[in-house]
Amino acid sequence: MSAAPPRPPALGPRVALVRGRYDAAGGAERFVQAAIAALRAQGASITVVAREWPGHDGSAILLRPFHIGSLWRDRAFARAACAELARRRFDLVQSHERIPCCDVYRAGDGVHAQWLEERARIQGPLARLATRLSPQHRQLLAAERALFASPRLRAVICNSEMVRGEIRARFALAPEKLVLIRNAVDGERFHPGLREEMRDAVRQQLGIPREARVVAHVGSGFERKGVRFLLEALARAQSAPWAVIAGRDKAVRGYMAHAARLGIAQRVRFLGGVSDVRPYLAASDAFVLATLYDPQPNAVLEAMACGLPVITTPKCGAAELLVEARSGFVRDALDVAGIAAAIDRLGPATAAALGEAARGAVLPYSPAKMAAEYVALYGRLVPG
Repeated sequence: MSAAPPRPPALGPRVALVRGRYDAAGGAERFVQAAIAALRAQGASITVVAREWPGHDGSAILLRPFHIGSLWRDRAFARAACAELARRRFDLVQSHERIPCCDVYRAGDGVHAQWLEERARIQGPLARLATRLSPQHRQLLAAERALFASPRLRAVICNSEMVRGEIRARFALAPEKLVLIRNAVDGERFHPGLREEMRDAVRQQLGIPREARVVAHVGSGFERKGVRFLLEALARAQSAPWAVIAGRDKAVRGYMAHAARLGIAQRVRFLGGVSDVRPYLAASDAFVLATLYDPQPNAVLEAMACGLPVITTPKCGAAELLVEARSGFVRDALDVAGIAAAIDRLGPATAAALGEAARGAVLPYSPAKMAAEYVALYGRLVPG
């Protein structure tokens, strides 16, 4: 194994970055890893505080406090993290979890109260009542309120205007505390040339006809990501599209059964969690995320960088980067007919033109730009 390249000397602030969960295929973790690399390149010293972080370079602080059940896991980690951070010296504590002992909170998961409102749209009365009474949701809502009320909180990083508006409306934070820094996408790693490199081979591997119209979905947690609506739109679309669905969900067999009931099982490939989504984006003609609520999904940015037009919803922060009928389409998650009609509009020539515009829309959001925006924020919070 070759030695890791030496790090540049840390000239910037010493930052503790708190992220409790790790999922090798998760968009949040891919973001954190990219952010760490970019910030270190700018001279910042980054120490990750986490429960688990496989493959870290030795600079992480791993905390595994005793807990019973998932309900207490997050609370135990929050307490352990705050206790550990109090014993160490950092210029800034930036958290990706809802903990009250941070200076900067990155609202990558959006507003939990808002997500519950969006979810209620598809729930019956009993399910809504169960959600309101759920100890887990009540704990998350309490943690969210405590975080935004904390006198220590100096800045909230929002990755979309949607999230910034939701936090300001619900928690009355001062506008100057709400900083917009969009997620970055690596335009050299995700690019249209992947189609020529991988498209035919991946389609052959998946048993998809060479001339089929294929839409991609990337994202775990199928209820929130709107996989049911995607399947129903596929069944309604006149162009008989195929779909590749990357992501994990405990109820995946139920979604497979739903595809069978709709008569489209032969046109849908459930891939499970994948660590590299590029081959499946390369095999696709468009990207569909019929999400109920998604602050700024990396998968959408990566698809756009690959030159794919995007169909998503108004409650997806990445919709702010789309121009209707020029780089994609925005339809309500429950508007199955509208999503199907948008898929039908994406013939080869139209998809190519919209995909080119989509790539142009995300290329400015490079890792270097994101890192510079973080360092500028840190410089404002830690003068000198």
